[in-house]
Amino acid sequence: MRSSLIAPDALLPGRFVWLMDLYEENFLRLERMFGTSRLVPDRYLSSVGDGLDVVLDVLERQAHTTEIRLSYALVDPATGLATPSAVLKVYRDARLAEATHCLPGRQLVDVLGAHAAPRRVLDHRMRMNSFLSRWLDYLAEHGHSWHTLTIAEQDSQESQAAG
Repeated sequence: MRSSLIAPDALLPGRFVWLMDLYEENFLRLERMFGTSRLVPDRYLSSVGDGLDVVLDVLERQAHTTEIRLSYALVDPATGLATPSAVLKVYRDARLAEATHCLPGRQLVDVLGAHAAPRRVLDHRMRMNSFLSRWLDYLAEHGHSWHTLTIAEQDSQESQAAG
């Protein structure tokens, strides 16, 4: 009986390696598409003429990390927050990009609780970063790139927040 309780945990190391590989792939996708390691804190807009402009907010840049919020230029009328959105931590030195949360205004502890089991945390991180991977592929397929990226004008930001 005891071995059946331990066996599922044996999968965690392999899943962790898979997650780290996904972080690396997401970093490479972000770099190819938007050159995020060169961006300074500001709001950027990527428009390809399909009506779904992408907003890339570089929230903070430290010596080895950059924090980014990636979203569409859409606001959820119920919350007033950009949706969908993902907050990303880019580790430029390690060449990894992690989606830290995908629910506007909610941190991982808000979603999973303060004492979530490691397996639950890993599963949640895998879902968030798989979502990010698919979203980045979708954006690239629709033509978003550093060529379509411009610094957002302050007037358009204020009108979107008001509307």
